[in-house]
Amino acid sequence: MDVFGTLGPYGLEWLNLLVRWLHIITGIAWIGASFYFVWLDNTIKPPAPGSELAKKGVAGELWAVHGGGFYNPQKYLVAPAELPKELHWFKWEAYSTWLSGFALLFIVYYLNAQAMMVDRSVADLSSWQAVGIGLGSLVVGWLVYDLLCKSPLGKRDLLFGVVIFAFLVGASYVLTHLLSGRAAYLHIGAMIGTIMVANVAHVIIPGQRKMVNAMMAGDKPDPSYGIKAKQRSVHNNYFTLPVLFLMISNHYAMTYRHEHAWAVLAVIMAAGVLIRHFFNLRHKGRIEWKYPAAGVALLALLAVLIAPKAPVAPAVAAGQPAADHAASFAQVNTIVGQRCVACHAAHPTQPGFATAPAGVMLDSPELVAQHAQRIYQQTVQLKAMPLANLTHMTDAERAQVGAWFEAGAKTGRN
Repeated sequence: MDVFGTLGPYGLEWLNLLVRWLHIITGIAWIGASFYFVWLDNTIKPPAPGSELAKKGVAGELWAVHGGGFYNPQKYLVAPAELPKELHWFKWEAYSTWLSGFALLFIVYYLNAQAMMVDRSVADLSSWQAVGIGLGSLVVGWLVYDLLCKSPLGKRDLLFGVVIFAFLVGASYVLTHLLSGRAAYLHIGAMIGTIMVANVAHVIIPGQRKMVNAMMAGDKPDPSYGIKAKQRSVHNNYFTLPVLFLMISNHYAMTYRHEHAWAVLAVIMAAGVLIRHFFNLRHKGRIEWKYPAAGVALLALLAVLIAPKAPVAPAVAAGQPAADHAASFAQVNTIVGQRCVACHAAHPTQPGFATAPAGVMLDSPELVAQHAQRIYQQTVQLKAMPLANLTHMTDAERAQVGAWFEAGAKTGRN
């Protein structure tokens, strides 16, 4: 799986940038369309009984103004009496988002699985095993979700939502005990994203095609296809805030590096669903502040519960002054040189890295002193670095870095 010799780290960095940019653009288009149509469904008003619109089969309409123009969207109860010549299909936003996201997953994680997916303190896996678990999670996620949708449970919205939430929490527990926390979170996001795009590809669009084909054949469309499509569309709407967090979760090691990372994710996903529910109700004219209040309270409580604790200072030998036991800058600089500089340098030597992650370089004493707080946070408080502990930083070394920082992070020249 080593393609670094073909593209080179710099080439992969550019590929990462371009695909990530594409993923963000298409994701905005897809989620924006999803939010808009759920808002539209919840906001339209039924026409007056006996009116021309009601006779045409219009279930609801609204008037809106945007960009200097007036708009009058209408939704038909099943379908219009006559099929329009031009019909726009909302599908490529979803397909492009998933394809670009999967490509990004491949570039960032699967091509460098040992660094990005494997954490030997969690599970001693080969690259192929880690990638197999990641891919398998996407398939299993869709199959379980789809079977539950088609079961009698699928007709009971609230209970279905509780069961799917429990399934995702269970999947989070399993993945965080097999993969690195960062990779586990990204794969839960990919699992949800796969469910969302499969809803579009296997339920929503095929159902709409059958309705259009029936009209073209002169038959009356079966309304059950529209009902199923609406159900899956609503599910996708509630998935959006959790999946958006998971897309950015790699920036927040305090969540995925926690010893109970699966529970941390469960709380964040629950908060996202509650906040999304508030907006869905608000579009229907109901303002229920208890939902966003509960979501914010969950996040606030979580922030308190997972706050990093002060590191325990190493034991001081009998008769030795505590001040003499604090690590010197020279010791810390040596630790950083051995454990961190392979990635965090002007010219990284770790395979897969063309530039220092986050632009943080630690290959000089001045830079180590400059980034003292960041080094302390990432190596001592969160233990997020070195990435997957590739350079085997020991707990004793982390304690030395902690003692140095707590003592004032002085350089040899201070």
